[in-house]
Amino acid sequence: MIKRLINPLSILSVLLFLGGFVFVPISSAQSQTLQWTGLFFQNNDFTGSNILVNYPNGLSINWGAGPPTDPNTGQPLLGIPADNFSARFSSNTTITGGLYEFVVVADGGVRLSVNGQNIINNLDNQGLRTFSAITNFADGAFLLVLDYVDYTGDALVQVTLSPSTGTPSAPTTQPQSAAVGEVVQVRGLSVRSGPFLGGTFLAVARPGASYPIVARNTQEGLFTWYLIQFNEEIQGWVSGRYFAVTQIDPNNLPIIDAGAYTTIYDPPGLVTGITRSNMNFRTFPTERAPRLEAVPQLDWGATVEILARTRQGGQDFWYQVRYRVPNTDTTYVGWIFAPFVDILNGSDPIDTVPTL
Repeated sequence: MIKRLINPLSILSVLLFLGGFVFVPISSAQSQTLQWTGLFFQNNDFTGSNILVNYPNGLSINWGAGPPTDPNTGQPLLGIPADNFSARFSSNTTITGGLYEFVVVADGGVRLSVNGQNIINNLDNQGLRTFSAITNFADGAFLLVLDYVDYTGDALVQVTLSPSTGTPSAPTTQPQSAAVGEVVQVRGLSVRSGPFLGGTFLAVARPGASYPIVARNTQEGLFTWYLIQFNEEIQGWVSGRYFAVTQIDPNNLPIIDAGAYTTIYDPPGLVTGITRSNMNFRTFPTERAPRLEAVPQLDWGATVEILARTRQGGQDFWYQVRYRVPNTDTTYVGWIFAPFVDILNGSDPIDTVPTL
């Protein structure tokens, strides 16, 4: 591979494109908009809980001195700081064989790999820079991964993949086996917002269709869940109980944590509920998740603050709640089943609570 450092002023001339897990061929005649999925971490070493964000319209992000934001709502990502965060962007795509040039512009450190081979690798803190790398692709599917680290000051990252007439210094990059799966044994499989039975319902995956797989998750404990690209707009989780992975060993798929379900939220209002049953207090929104060790069960009539929720069939499904132990300042956060919680009079509207 050829890697070279370009004058940062060339940023004004860079066209930015985004890539993703829908397998759209890249023509050798013109640049192709890619789609990416980003995982954001609260530190600059890609560890711990994370927040997943889709970028269906191109990876061209300039947060300035502020924190990362959701490209759909413009709101800051909860828990991600303005400085010293990291993000891992992934894109699966099929490419028509030919010579291509990657251009990455970043204020922060970056590392770009194709099928696990680094072609740009500089995670140092050296301010605004532009890198390029030229590679020759065979026909097929490829996994692109861009790691980004923000330190202090402004945060910016942009990517372009365009046909090239340059000369690569490495052998032709060979395609990988596409990670896809299909529904088995049932007529329809729920696609959910998280890898749990209590995740918000998004869509129904049907037999006879192949769905690109992004990652897997084992936090529920009993079955592996798979993050799939349902269509161009929807990315969600399906249970491995009724989903068969083909063309690749499932154990080779990356594992990601569902960080959104361990984040402690701070809604703009105060919504208070009261339980009308003895309720299991769980670590995630599913009956398969373990109960909290310190407080495995809430008593009938326990008062809780509702922090987040999931929905199904137009109704609230599970609540993330904060429970204060009576006569103490000790609090615990976990998940309880929403249909057995009444909202107290005088609370702010339940719509002020975020839906995951």
